[in-house]
Amino acid sequence: MYKHTKSNNTMSTKTSWVIDPTHSEIQFKVKHLVISTVTGSFKTFEGTAETDGDDLTTANIQFSADIASIDTNQTQRDEHLQSADFFDAANYPKLSFTSTGLEKTGEDTYKLKGDLTIKGVTNSVVLDAEYGGAMTDFYGQSKAGFEINGKISRKEFGLTWSATTEAGGVVVGDEIKLIANIQLIKQA
Repeated sequence: MYKHTKSNNTMSTKTSWVIDPTHSEIQFKVKHLVISTVTGSFKTFEGTAETDGDDLTTANIQFSADIASIDTNQTQRDEHLQSADFFDAANYPKLSFTSTGLEKTGEDTYKLKGDLTIKGVTNSVVLDAEYGGAMTDFYGQSKAGFEINGKISRKEFGLTWSATTEAGGVVVGDEIKLIANIQLIKQA
């Protein structure tokens, strides 16, 4: 006969999530000539999250994007960004993010902390994350949505290419705004 014994070891169920690339987008914005903003995105990316049960604050998040998938809607600029002047896609084909903590700051808001690696340089970053909710789709898949925002200095990641106009204006700003709209699919 099976006998149930109580144990002091409490095991929580791990929940795995993957990014749904067809319902997610990774964008960045940077000032051009100080007067306008250029928006770009990464078209190829992947990511996972693992939580203890449904507790989002326990999330262990891994994310990467392919540098060759950069798209600013202008081929010549995209090629320059992939070159050694900027991301150096030949030697550093991916950027990556690994979370180090997720702190609840409001009802649906969080501070997402982690290590961002670009061009072989890793720095700690803090991003704002807003939970958009959860829903079951037409196919019975559980999904959760997040919007993530933050700012980084491109120069802190070795993206130091610089040029000035004849009038002395800066061609590319240092501050990069990051915007990610992420839909996660819960794995069975």
